[in-house]
Amino acid sequence: MATSVAGEGHQSLNGIIFEHQTKKLTDLPTELLEHILCFPALKHVDICNVSCCCKRLHDVCHGRGKVWGHQYKLRWPRLQRFYRQNECCDWLKEYKTRHRVGIQIRRTVESISKRFFTEVPCVGQVLGDSFAEIESLGMPEHFCEDELLFILNSDKRKSLTLKYYAKKILYFLRQQNILRSLKTFLEQPVEQQSAIEGAVLVDQYCNPLADVTVDTISAQLDEITEKVKKMLRIKNPSHPSLRIAQGDCFVVEDFELQRQVVCALNSVLYEQLQYKGNEFDYYNPLNSYIHQVLLRHTGIPISLSVLYMTLARKLGVQLEPVNFPNHFLLRWCQKPSGSEDIYDFVYIDAFGKGKQLTAKECEYLIGHQVTADYYSAISTMEVLLRMVGNLLNIGKRGEGNEKSYQLLRDSLDLYLTINPDNVQYLLLQARLYFHLGIWPEKVLDILQHIQALDPSQHGAVGYLVQHTLEHIQHKKHPVAPEVKRRSAPEHLEVRYSVGLIMKHKRSGYNCVIYGWDPKCTMSQEWITTMRVHQLSNGANQPFYNVLVQDGTCRYAAQENLEPHSAPLEIGHPEVGRYFSEFADTHYVANEELQTRYPEDMDETLGTVQELYHRLTPGSGNQDQAPATDQNNHQAMPM
Repeated sequence: MATSVAGEGHQSLNGIIFEHQTKKLTDLPTELLEHILCFPALKHVDICNVSCCCKRLHDVCHGRGKVWGHQYKLRWPRLQRFYRQNECCDWLKEYKTRHRVGIQIRRTVESISKRFFTEVPCVGQVLGDSFAEIESLGMPEHFCEDELLFILNSDKRKSLTLKYYAKKILYFLRQQNILRSLKTFLEQPVEQQSAIEGAVLVDQYCNPLADVTVDTISAQLDEITEKVKKMLRIKNPSHPSLRIAQGDCFVVEDFELQRQVVCALNSVLYEQLQYKGNEFDYYNPLNSYIHQVLLRHTGIPISLSVLYMTLARKLGVQLEPVNFPNHFLLRWCQKPSGSEDIYDFVYIDAFGKGKQLTAKECEYLIGHQVTADYYSAISTMEVLLRMVGNLLNIGKRGEGNEKSYQLLRDSLDLYLTINPDNVQYLLLQARLYFHLGIWPEKVLDILQHIQALDPSQHGAVGYLVQHTLEHIQHKKHPVAPEVKRRSAPEHLEVRYSVGLIMKHKRSGYNCVIYGWDPKCTMSQEWITTMRVHQLSNGANQPFYNVLVQDGTCRYAAQENLEPHSAPLEIGHPEVGRYFSEFADTHYVANEELQTRYPEDMDETLGTVQELYHRLTPGSGNQDQAPATDQNNHQAMPM
């Protein structure tokens, strides 16, 4: 730490003898020391060690200084948006808090698989206590989210179980925040509620892991608005809408000038940008999400109407939403404001490329007559209820897989946040939770609320209360999971093991095995429906639970499966529930699945060695491959 400047007894040119002098590192200016200690190779442990050397370095490494600020920003760059530029804060304290949150979050996530592995596989495995644990940490929420994102963005093929539950927790935490924002939005005065802002909240709640914000959506709308202004400038260079700045509230009163805006909007939206109604895939939920409408340039009547209405208002033309049956519309008043005569309005079909309709033509659109009430303008809250109602119906039309159940749950949450006393949907929510076997305590709260709102529902409520109480009692005395050993006499015909990547001989789909039975255990009705009797060995052969590449879970007969000739990753959302790692040729079962099938891992490694590694050139690779897989498996944090 010291360097000699003039050696002892060294004589200068003028004959004067210098005394022994040294320069220490600590003699350097503070700015230079800070620059040195901010070198990227130094980690927080190094800074801690340096600060313990002496008082000088301890002072340089003080909590509010540049050194710890650099360490904090280097390790957690995503958190910088929560601080103002050049903000002075106790970076050491922030570092310690974030580090402690990371440890707590990781412990909680790691413990979830053991506690929830045996529950319903589709949704809700981690609901309830786990989220309460995270919320009870009392730590900044953005720290919790940052750690969850850190887990999700780590090595793609490893820690799959940890990522599986981290994703579910992040999904839930973001949804809770969005619900709070929605409640705040609904508390605003009606005239301040923006349909596009409400649509963004619906979009965010159903896609909490997507990067959807009001600012990004507004920026895209501003780009379209500028395109319309450019078109308008060609037609009428002096049009008043051209002078409207972003955020200004200005209404064009002249009907001819309004017509010019609407024509320019139609030209840009439907001709230049090619927006259209999605007639071929109408019930795709993406049609209802505003960020997807802007991305794909397609939607359904209500989403396109919200987009159209927002753009028109940015240009000074006031359009109103109309809750027309089966086909959402906008209305444009052709008389001085205040008229409620349905014939004083032109009705705009945003789904039909902005086509303008009379009241009579609107009835032709749906094929039957309606009363004048259906032509009335509705509030933003009613727009959101219609939008969420569409998603709810899509969820009910689903195939009973995780995606449709999740959509049904999300849309019910939204609908009952907006309209909390709707008995029909409260009962549907209670039945859904009961069916999925999740949140039995919340089911009882919902049923109690239904009973208070509508005593005539006591029959349905009583049935669900009885069976929910039985479920709660059953959870208090869980049954130990069945352990299946390949060496047992009744399992000798089982040829394949969990973790193997397979191909279905008849259907051609790719899948991974996550369970098996020595004989088909499904009902006689299922066996008949699936024509199992037509198989050469019928139901009297091993059957395998498999996760399929298309996101479904299936039950396949042994004679229909064969090992995949070129193993590949299976992009199924439930892979992480059963496996901890993808090891190129197979999946490594996590601790919970290995407990169920204790002898399968060795079998899988042997099969992989025989099928794939024996084809590898060079005898060294043949011998070492299975040992490497085994070592990787043993080293997994699970």
